Amino acid sequence: MTDTFAGRIAALKNDPATALLSRSLEVYYGDRARDARMDAFYSRFVAAGDLVFDIGSHVGDHIACFRRLGARVVALEPQPSCLRVLRTLYADDDQVTLVDAACGAAPGTARLHVNSANPTVSTVSAGFVRAAEGAGGWADEVWDTEIEVPVVTVDTLIDRYGVPTFAKIDVEGFEDQVLAGLSRTLPALSFEFTTIARPVAHRCLDRLTELGVDGFDVATGDDKSLVLQRWATAREMAAYLDALPHEANSGDVYCVSQGASGPA
Repeated sequence: MTDTFAGRIAALKNDPATALLSRSLEVYYGDRARDARMDAFYSRFVAAGDLVFDIGSHVGDHIACFRRLGARVVALEPQPSCLRVLRTLYADDDQVTLVDAACGAAPGTARLHVNSANPTVSTVSAGFVRAAEGAGGWADEVWDTEIEVPVVTVDTLIDRYGVPTFAKIDVEGFEDQVLAGLSRTLPALSFEFTTIARPVAHRCLDRLTELGVDGFDVATGDDKSLVLQRWATAREMAAYLDALPHEANSGDVYCVSQGASGPA
């Protein structure tokens, strides 16, 4: 991390508009060993010169990873505080395009349920908010504000910027709607799952199967290692997710179209 970049992060921590993101900035930008693990992990999907979509960027640690790997990044984030962070950190990087929008099944607008104390779980999905009510580990989460945000589709992004080699989708229970707005097969992508919203993951797997995606593996929590170490079928992945204990909480399913790309 350069001194200039570190200085920007320090300034953001002291900015009242982004102060609630201080812990995220510390966690996601303060650990070089974590950076190295991320780079090694994503290098199986992303190479220099590739185009990557980061859908649900939060404070942009994945942008940083993809840039270290030499990729061009189109990053979507609808939360004003998070977007302020991203603009401070990346607005002068001509290989990063920041899009102030959520992603969904159709273009338009949507209501974003904002968790001011924990912006990482802000969501467009009212169903996700309902699923969290009374769920173990979610008792302290409060979605206290709603704002209207623009919505674009993955197809629109492709028309505008090109076909990504990899797309990361992390939108708190709205992943199935993001994939509903995609009508072509991508070489590789990931989507977040949570144990309070397993039906969302099932719909994602169904949609990806329709699009011709045929290989799935998973990483749990923030761990950047693939559990199965092989490309499983959608049915196998659904069974694995269903068997996870509630306490597993979340993770990411990695998906490849083996005819187009088969990273090891």
